[in-house]
Amino acid sequence: MTTATAEKQMPKTMPYKRVLLKMSGEVLMGEKEFGLDSNTVNRVARDIKQVADMGIEVCVSVGAGNIFRGVSGAAEGMDRTQADYMGMLGIVINALALQSALEALKVETRVMSAIPMSAICEPYIRRKAMRHMEKGRVVIFAAGTGNPYFTSDTTAALRASEMNCNAILKGTKVDGVYTADPKKDPSAKRFDSISYMDVLTKDLRVMDATAISLARENNIPIVIFNVREEGNFARVMKGEGTFTTVTSK
Repeated sequence: MTTATAEKQMPKTMPYKRVLLKMSGEVLMGEKEFGLDSNTVNRVARDIKQVADMGIEVCVSVGAGNIFRGVSGAAEGMDRTQADYMGMLGIVINALALQSALEALKVETRVMSAIPMSAICEPYIRRKAMRHMEKGRVVIFAAGTGNPYFTSDTTAALRASEMNCNAILKGTKVDGVYTADPKKDPSAKRFDSISYMDVLTKDLRVMDATAISLARENNIPIVIFNVREEGNFARVMKGEGTFTTVTSK
């Protein structure tokens, strides 16, 4: 699908033309203690397809908590750099699983890795990634930034900036940003919107401080929503449902 075609198909009420979906690896393990849950991966793939079918260009950045949780014992006491590289390999596993689920739904997908792995995916090249998205392909970014000491949150903010995304969609297990953990504090209140600076000063842990600062510098809104509820990604794209938007205002 060309950019022009996407623009024609996208409803005029849509605020976003190109978005990055950021999910933790834990989202993909469903109710398991670690690893991948095929039903959850397939459900997330259906949600992504639903948004792509709306004419919105989608790229994805996922973490590796579900994989690394299973090897965390082995990594205990390990050099931080080595442990981070293990996490990057876990991200590649998640990216390939998500690609398989999307392609089963006839969604054209490309996995692009910051660490070259030519036998299984493409190397990350910015202009090539943008071209894939312009053609309507879902691009999944793998292996983080390719460098240790950078979180998957920072990777998401970096790739969203490079791709000129209109927003970062942070899919979590809650439906927005709260004053406290709503599971621990029933009186916690949800924000409809909040500024980058308030997130940082209140230490609300939406994303890590580096990621928030990078999004702020590039004026990319961060939308936090519950990705575990089927169809929520598309609803948020339509401005429906419950979510929190982090902006400069």
